[in-house]
Amino acid sequence: MTTTLTRTHQRRTRHWTVGDILAIVALLVVAAFIVAPSLIAPFDPLQEFPDAPLHGPTTTHWLGTDYLGRDQLSRLVHGTAVTMLGSVIAVVIGLVVGTALGLVSAYFGKVVDTLASRIADVLLSIPTLLLSITIIVALGFGTVNAAIAVGVSTIVVFFRLMRSEVLTVKNLPFVEASEHLGAGNIRILVRHILPNAYSSVLALAALQFGTAILSIAALSFLGYGANPPTPEWGLMISEARNYIHTAPWLIIVPGVAIVVTVSSISRVSHLIRKRVG
Repeated sequence: MTTTLTRTHQRRTRHWTVGDILAIVALLVVAAFIVAPSLIAPFDPLQEFPDAPLHGPTTTHWLGTDYLGRDQLSRLVHGTAVTMLGSVIAVVIGLVVGTALGLVSAYFGKVVDTLASRIADVLLSIPTLLLSITIIVALGFGTVNAAIAVGVSTIVVFFRLMRSEVLTVKNLPFVEASEHLGAGNIRILVRHILPNAYSSVLALAALQFGTAILSIAALSFLGYGANPPTPEWGLMISEARNYIHTAPWLIIVPGVAIVVTVSSISRVSHLIRKRVG
C-alpha cells in the first residue's frame, strides 16, 4: 500500500521537462502579445513603407516586411489578439451550448435524447470545415462570424462527451437518493450531476482551443474569416502565398506562430491534467 502511494506521489510531483517549460514560456509570450501589443510591436500594423516592400529581416524590421512594406512583426503581434479572441468565442459557444444540450438530453432521455442524438449524428456526418463555411455564408464574412461558425460546428463534440458522462453519473446511488428525497430536476442537474461530469468536458475545451485556432486560421486563409487589412495569422499566410518563392518569411513567421501556439496549448493542457489527476 505504501509503495503504491509513493509511486502515485512521484508521478504527480515529476519535474517539468524542457518541453513543458518552453510551452509555458511560449504561452506567456502570446499572452503578452494580447495584453500589450502596442508596447511590443515596433510599428502600427497597418503602416506602409513604400520604399521597403518584401524586405527580408533587418535591424529595423526584425521579421521583414510584406508586399505593401508593412512590418511583419507588428502584424504578427497585433494579429495574436484577433486569432485568440476568435478561438475563445468558438470554444465558449461549443462548450456552453454543447454541455447544456448533453446535460438535458442524457438526464431526461426518451424523446429529448433521441431527437438530440439524431441531430448530432447528422452534424457529425458533415465535415467540420464545410459546415463552418456554410454557416459563414449565411452569417457573412468576418472574424466574429468565423468564430461563431467554428463554435457551432464543435457543439456536437461537447454534446456527445457530456451526454456520455451524464449517463454514467445519473445512475449513481447519491443521485437516486436525491430523487427519492424529492429534489427537483434542476437542483439535481446543477448540484449533483454537473459537478461530477464536467471535468472531462473542460479537458476537451483546452484541446478544442488549439483546434479552434487552426480552424479560424484555415477559414481566414480561404477568405471566409478576417477581412483585409486586418492582421490575422491565417490571412497573413493567405496574402503571402503569392510570394512564397521571393519572400518565404511571410509564410514562415505566421505559420510558426500557429504551430508553436497550438503545440504549447496542447502540452500545457496535458500537463495540467496530469498534475490535477
